[in-house]
Amino acid sequence: MIEFVMNHLLSVMTFTPLVGIVLIYAIPGTGAKPNVVRGIATVVTGIPLVLGFVLWRGFDPAITGLQFEEHTVWIRTFNIEYFMAVDGISISMVLLTVLISFIACLASFGVEKSVRGFFAMFLLLETGMIGVFCALDFFLFYVFWELMLLPMYFLIGIWGGPRKEYAAIKFFLYTLFGSVLMLLAMIALYYNSRPTTLVDGTPAAHTFNFIKLMAENDFSGAGPILGIAFPKIIFAALFIGFSIKIPMFPFHTWLPDAHVEAPTPISVILAGILLKMGVYGILRVNFTILPEATVWAAPAIAVFGVINMVYGAFVCMAQKDLKKLIAYSSISHMGFCLLAMAAFTDQGISGCVLQMWNHGIISPMLFLIAGVIYDRAHHREIERFGGLAQSMPEYSALTGLAFMASLGLPGLAGFISEALCFLGAFPVFRALTIFSAIAVIITAAYYLWTMQRMFLGKLNEKYAEMKPVTWRERFTLYPLAVIIVILGFYPMPVLDLINPTLFWLVGTIRAAM
Repeated sequence: MIEFVMNHLLSVMTFTPLVGIVLIYAIPGTGAKPNVVRGIATVVTGIPLVLGFVLWRGFDPAITGLQFEEHTVWIRTFNIEYFMAVDGISISMVLLTVLISFIACLASFGVEKSVRGFFAMFLLLETGMIGVFCALDFFLFYVFWELMLLPMYFLIGIWGGPRKEYAAIKFFLYTLFGSVLMLLAMIALYYNSRPTTLVDGTPAAHTFNFIKLMAENDFSGAGPILGIAFPKIIFAALFIGFSIKIPMFPFHTWLPDAHVEAPTPISVILAGILLKMGVYGILRVNFTILPEATVWAAPAIAVFGVINMVYGAFVCMAQKDLKKLIAYSSISHMGFCLLAMAAFTDQGISGCVLQMWNHGIISPMLFLIAGVIYDRAHHREIERFGGLAQSMPEYSALTGLAFMASLGLPGLAGFISEALCFLGAFPVFRALTIFSAIAVIITAAYYLWTMQRMFLGKLNEKYAEMKPVTWRERFTLYPLAVIIVILGFYPMPVLDLINPTLFWLVGTIRAAM
């Protein structure tokens, strides 16, 4: 059994949540005991977390190639492969996914409506998320990508807030539009790929295999589309599809609505994992398969990154709802990744992926904090609070830590990744990098102003007897707080995993320049 798990580690991590769905619905009776359902969900999200530790310990960062490979024929007729593996680009995202999924599962214990249906959708979502980061066949990647769309739609549309239907439909339409562009680009790449062979040696005309597509990335035999070179138009289609997920301006408007209406654990998943899939997709597909088109598009990517950073920060200043403020701050912070990745420097690419990881820890903590206060006050209007530090000192300290980490205070995780992003971008985009520093100042302003209005000053007597942080809430908040502090002083556990492969990727891009 242990040998089987080790030989199929990524598959076991990916599909264990589906086993949980079967177990949840195997419980007799339509009104299955909620605590039993919660227990099953906790166990089956805990198993990938434990296996993630095994994956981390077994991963050799000195190897720039693929590790933990699982490779076999899936659909022979079209040369579609079941190809799962990790490298330095993806392993940090896999580890982040299993960690945040487990924490979000614990945060879901407060869900009372249709508990069995909620956790079934939650577990299906986790399978899709892990699969996206492990799949190395474009068709398989696309299946996992689309698999996430359905459960997220229902998790927002059924268990969300007052405008949940609007937010869910908006999320669905935006994401579906991006998926259609990805599908068209995938088909175009497939039919313009060179003849290849299946993993068992059977000849085939075309391939979805990322590694084989990367090896023939000139696509010189493909003619222009509407007068535009094939690689450029395919790059644009893929980039728009992925940028909707980031979300990048001007495709960002679905995110604040989705965050505000989604239940807290789903906001945690959205901010912690789903936003990272857009940047990951660009690194995995655009950068590796279309390096020359990536070089061509780099200035535009950097400009959009700066727009995200500055625009998102200024919009945060105008927010009165705590959750919407955090949502727009996510848009701003993902701009760092776009600016840094466009520079094609070692520091930039490291900063980009480290920023994905750090934001994937900090933003879930912020949304959990918003959920804590909403559960007690039943609103999130910043100006209606005041003096909470007197009635909720522990909560105030945790909020302060998360705010300081998000604004990039030295000694906390957010500073390291943002500094690397600036270090990597400055030699290439000097003016844009200097201008983007405005976002750092505005970020400090809106977080400090929020702290002043919520926690300082005269205590609002209405909230003088607020219930302190519970143990379940501590189990979700303190692990993230510890990681934020540790990585603030010592980010090498993440950098050691990702750097060799990322430096190889930068070298590939530079060769195309």
